[in-house]
Amino acid sequence: MGLATEFKEFISRGNVIDLAVGVIIGAAFGKIVTSLVEQVVMPPIGLLLGRVDFAHLEWVLVPENPATADVVEKVAIQYGAFINTLIQFLIVAFVIFMVVKAINKLRRQQAESPAEPAAPTATEALLAEIRDELKKRP
Repeated sequence: MGLATEFKEFISRGNVIDLAVGVIIGAAFGKIVTSLVEQVVMPPIGLLLGRVDFAHLEWVLVPENPATADVVEKVAIQYGAFINTLIQFLIVAFVIFMVVKAINKLRRQQAESPAEPAAPTATEALLAEIRDELKKRP
């Protein structure tokens, strides 16, 4: 089997296509969550904590010094951005948890519901008619 044929077979499987769609939707969902956290959730929290913009919270290790001949860039640990990212992760994790919980609930309901008995085949129906006719005879 040639490499191209094998690759074509691999790509045309349903699972790979489903995975690709999931990754694309996940990326779009990530952008929505980022916007939600940075533009909706964090501003009120920052306001409650004394007009703090979490995105700009940082611990400066080496301050920027424009007075020196060699320009030293500021070195800082940006823990505010980390807090934003942590909140984004918690939101995504909660949404995924709720989706998985709903799917598991549906699966349990399907497993608990009794399967309807299969309709009798044509042969079985014919044999049942014959049996009923024989019971009617004296």
